[in-house]
Amino acid sequence: MTETIRIGGYAPADSTHSLALARLRDRLIARLGDQVSVEILWNILDEGRPAPDLLEMVEAGELTFCYFSTSYLGQRVPELNVLEVPFLFDSLQAAHRSLDGALGQALTAATERQTGLTALGYWDNGFRHFTNRLRPVTRPADCAGMTVRLQPNRYHEAMIESWGAIPVPVELKAGIAKIASGEVDAQENPLANMVAYGVDQVHRYATMTGHLYGARGLYANPDQVAAWPAHIVAEVREAVGDAITFQRAAAADKELELRTRLEGEGLQFTDLSSQERDAFRQASAEVIAAAHGELDPELFSHLEQ
Repeated sequence: MTETIRIGGYAPADSTHSLALARLRDRLIARLGDQVSVEILWNILDEGRPAPDLLEMVEAGELTFCYFSTSYLGQRVPELNVLEVPFLFDSLQAAHRSLDGALGQALTAATERQTGLTALGYWDNGFRHFTNRLRPVTRPADCAGMTVRLQPNRYHEAMIESWGAIPVPVELKAGIAKIASGEVDAQENPLANMVAYGVDQVHRYATMTGHLYGARGLYANPDQVAAWPAHIVAEVREAVGDAITFQRAAAADKELELRTRLEGEGLQFTDLSSQERDAFRQASAEVIAAAHGELDPELFSHLEQ
């Protein structure tokens, strides 16, 4: 019997997430042959559908699993909001160690308990940086009055307000339209997302704030996973682990490549000194303190720096 595995995403075919999906597919076929059939929905946005539909499709069994930003799950799984605390990590290595260690285990357990989904691991969505169409930004005061597209998350909104800007929390498809039209002045994303969403075509200024770290969880339909033979479950989990390692390395390389390319195309980058970055951290201090007061202290004890 052939097991059909359907995987969904929301990024262009040349993104590191899509490349990782292809790697995962190829490994499964190489290891399992005709025991599995792997189908990929590369970018649900190309179907005219919003990214959150992916998770609904997994829950309904239309997809076996998808990758999905943990930010969107914060209301359903409050523990995931620990990843939305500003300036939580100072390096990718610290973030990866935390997600692969006790913190990731705690987040996986909370997600599975509160959604019923099976969490397979965490891909890298990198550090988020601030870009805009109006002016260079070197301090929070430079953001005053700017409208900023954000993922819908209350910590993100409070952080942007603490910088003096105006948050516009909308899902991705609507956000891209608002950025392209100039309806909003700014946004925050890793460079790879900025390019994938066409932001580099309308924004001239990028400030490397690194204010938030983004993770994308891999979430599976538990009934489909439970129906697989044990050896297929093992192969899928190993393939996911391999894809995580690949995607994280590819994402780091891609950010460096894009920085060079975008500078050549005239995008003006601002690299903050430690003192300048600390000014953004200090402006966000009340948001950070509120998160520490609201979230389980044990989650913060799992962080690795």
